[in-house]
Amino acid sequence: MHNRSLSFLESSPFCPFHGPSSLPFSPPNPCTIFPISSSSFTCKGTQLSMSITRCATSLCPANGWKLMSVGGKHIDVSTLGNLCVDVILNVPELPPRNRDALSAYMERLAASPPDKRYLEAGGNCNVAIAAARLGLRCATIGLVGDETYGNFLLGVLRDEGISMVGMQDDDDVVDTSSALYETLLCWVLVDPLQRHGFCSRADFHKEPALSWMRRLSVPVKAAIKQSRTLFCNGYGFDELSPGLLTMALDYAVEVGTSVFFDPGPRGKKFSTGTPEQQETLTHFLKMSDVLLLTADEAESLTGIRNPVLAGKDLLLNGVRTKWVIVKMGSKGSILVTMSSISCAPAFKVNVIDTVGCGDSFDAAIAFGFINNMPLINTLAIANAVGAATAMGCGAGRNVATLDKVIELMRASNIHEDDKYWNELLPKDLENQDITFLSGMVPNGSHSQLSRVPLQKVVTELLPQLVVSTLFEGKVAC
Repeated sequence: MHNRSLSFLESSPFCPFHGPSSLPFSPPNPCTIFPISSSSFTCKGTQLSMSITRCATSLCPANGWKLMSVGGKHIDVSTLGNLCVDVILNVPELPPRNRDALSAYMERLAASPPDKRYLEAGGNCNVAIAAARLGLRCATIGLVGDETYGNFLLGVLRDEGISMVGMQDDDDVVDTSSALYETLLCWVLVDPLQRHGFCSRADFHKEPALSWMRRLSVPVKAAIKQSRTLFCNGYGFDELSPGLLTMALDYAVEVGTSVFFDPGPRGKKFSTGTPEQQETLTHFLKMSDVLLLTADEAESLTGIRNPVLAGKDLLLNGVRTKWVIVKMGSKGSILVTMSSISCAPAFKVNVIDTVGCGDSFDAAIAFGFINNMPLINTLAIANAVGAATAMGCGAGRNVATLDKVIELMRASNIHEDDKYWNELLPKDLENQDITFLSGMVPNGSHSQLSRVPLQKVVTELLPQLVVSTLFEGKVAC
C-alpha cells in the first residue's frame, strides 16, 4: 500500500533506478483463476459470467495441517477497495510540500498521460498478487475506470489469475465517464538520490473518493460471502465512506468471513478524525479477526511502546480479535494471541526497496491462517515473502514470486539477536506459551519459551509451497 499523502522515503543505494525505461518489471507468475461461483458480476459496466475453473490448491500435507471448514466459500482472499495504478517516474527533484504548489504539480503531471511502461498495479493489488502467487484464490473488490489505466489494471489482475468485482450501487445512475469513475492514480516519484515521493489526487479530496456510494451491491455481497477472508486497510477510508466500510465489516461477520485489517499510517490520522471515522476505526479494531500493524502503528493506537503488550491490549479490547501481528521491519515480526506469543526474526537479504513488503507479508499471513498452519510457521513464511519482495524494486508485479520465496527459505539465513528479543519480551508474562524461531541451539532465559528450529519449519513449509507451484497457469476472464 502507499501513503497517498505526499511523503519522502530514503531508498537503498542498491535500487537500480537509472531511468523510467529501466524499471525491472518481473514477468507475471499467474495462478489459474477461480472466479466467484457461477453468477454474473459487473466490471466497468460489463456483465461477466463466471464459473469454477480449478480445484483448491490448499492441500493437506503429511504433517497434519487441515483446511478450515468454510462451507461454500470458493475465494481464499478478497480485498476491499484501494485499487490504484502507480505511475513510476524519475524526476530531477521531488515535488513541493506546499498544498497549493503540489496541486499545481499534480495537474501538470496529469496533463501528459504517461507511457504504459511507467505503470504498475498498486494499492490492494499488491496483497492480491502476493496471495495469488502463493496459490490462493483471490478477488479484488473495487472501482476502476473505463480508460487506459483501468484497462491496464484489469489486464494485470487477469494475468495474475485474480477476479475483479466492480463496486457500484445497484441503482447507480452516475455517468461512468465522469471523474467519479476514474481509476485512481498514485504518482511514485524518484529523485536522483533514490528518494521516493507519493502523491495522488485523493490527497486533495475532502470527502472519500466514492462517498456517493451508500450501499453494498449484490455482486459485492456475493464476493464477501464466498470469501474465506476479507482484507481491508486504512487507505480504504480515503475511498469509501465510514458507513459503507462498516456495512462491509458487519456483513462479513454475519456471513462468517474472517476480516483482516491493516490500519497502516492512516490509522493514526483517523483515530483523531471525525467522530464517524473514529467510530469506524474502533469498530474495525474490535471486530476484525486479524489485526496487522507495524510497531509504530501499534504504539500510536494503544499508547503502549512495547509491541507485545500493545498486541495484548488490542486483543483485550477486541470482540472477535484472534491474532494481532506486529511487523518490526529488519528485526522480524511477532504474532500475539490471548494465550501465546510467537516471535520470528527476519531473513537476511540485500534490501533494494521496501515498497510492497508489508502488503506481501499480510498476504502470507492470510496463507497461514487459511491453511491453519502453526503460528510460528505462519510468521516464518510471512517474513520470507516480505523479504523476497524487498529484494526487488517496487510492488505490483514486482512483489515476491513463489520461486524466490522457496529459494530464500531453503537458504535459511535469519538475523539472530537474542539480546533484542529477551529485552522485548516482558518478564512478568504468565500463562503464556512463547515460541521463538531460531537457527541456534535453545538457550532461552524464559521458562515458557520454546525454541523451534528454523530448519524444522522450512522442512514443513517447503512441500506446501512446492505444491502451490503445480497449480500455476492462467485463463482469460
